[in-house]
Amino acid sequence: MKQQWRPGTMLYPVPPVLVTCGPSIKKSNMLTVAWAGTICSDPAMLSISVRPERYSYGLIKEGMEFTVNLTTASMARATDWAGVRSGRDFNKWKETGLTPVEGVKVSCPSIAESPLSIECKVRRIIPLGTHHLFLAEVINVLADEELIDPETGAFHLDRANLMAYSHGAYYALGEKLGKFGFSVQKKK
Repeated sequence: MKQQWRPGTMLYPVPPVLVTCGPSIKKSNMLTVAWAGTICSDPAMLSISVRPERYSYGLIKEGMEFTVNLTTASMARATDWAGVRSGRDFNKWKETGLTPVEGVKVSCPSIAESPLSIECKVRRIIPLGTHHLFLAEVINVLADEELIDPETGAFHLDRANLMAYSHGAYYALGEKLGKFGFSVQKKK
């Protein structure tokens, strides 16, 4: 039997991503964002929600671009640290040991240790309350070569050891349960 629980409980789990922003590597920052997601396939778009008082909020709003970097279990400590410390007070690159890589189609860097980095241009900012929603178009995707099958070109993100965030805790993603459409696929 279900019972009522706390109002304000969010939809979990979510992907904790590291969002990089700023006009150059030297003037860049990163922040951990748990509220991110795909919002459209054509054109490819995603969203992130950021509190206006965050240091990175101003960098994103000024540059109108950012890069979403997926995180792995080996990046858990750096991901958490970047979410609880401010770029106003710390050089997050130095403190986390993560490596900035020059952006390809944006000014802000991506993160070398991330298996997938998604370069985005902000199309709209929607104030929602505690957070503002950045709606962004995906303009470039950078993927680790070892996750791309050289024969088929298929992308194997399932091999990246991604992590999820739920109610204040980080989790490594586990076993594959099926693929899209497996429930209606004809048996051989």
